Amino acid sequence: MSTHAPRPEAALSAKGMRFALCATRWNPEVVEQLLAGARAALEERGAEEIRVLRCAGVFELGPLAARVARAGEVDGIVALGCLVRGATDHYTVLASEVTRALGTLAMEAATSPRALAVAFGVLTCENMVQALERADPRGMDKGGEAALACLEQIHALRGAESPLPAGRRGGR
Repeated sequence: MSTHAPRPEAALSAKGMRFALCATRWNPEVVEQLLAGARAALEERGAEEIRVLRCAGVFELGPLAARVARAGEVDGIVALGCLVRGATDHYTVLASEVTRALGTLAMEAATSPRALAVAFGVLTCENMVQALERADPRGMDKGGEAALACLEQIHALRGAESPLPAGRRGGR
């Protein structure tokens, strides 16, 4: 298991960018920390606007993020939530569904005429201790990590829109 994700370049700026943090109401002791970390990371990079939107649980994250994407008013969406394994298959079903929904949205949003980044900040943990450890902004800061991944993806998508110089184009 990786506990140290690569950090984006320190020079990446969020100046002039607008973000939506879509967060669940389930496991608030964890999700509030994810939100704090995400907000701090984006504020430190100079984000123009950070809007927090709430939904009930992780199943509802995909539709909420999709609605935000369709409105076209943000540059990036960070989906935040927490699933803790229980005694039934419910955890597995939800983890799979939120991953599918957000992955589909990320692909659609990235390839739309006005590219939009979607980042996955949903914790899938064995227990609450593990979840709190990962969410803590002073520790593993998975909320901040997701926000910075979103910022990095915005820059990557914008870079992909720029045409290559004539001498660097592919072909035979």
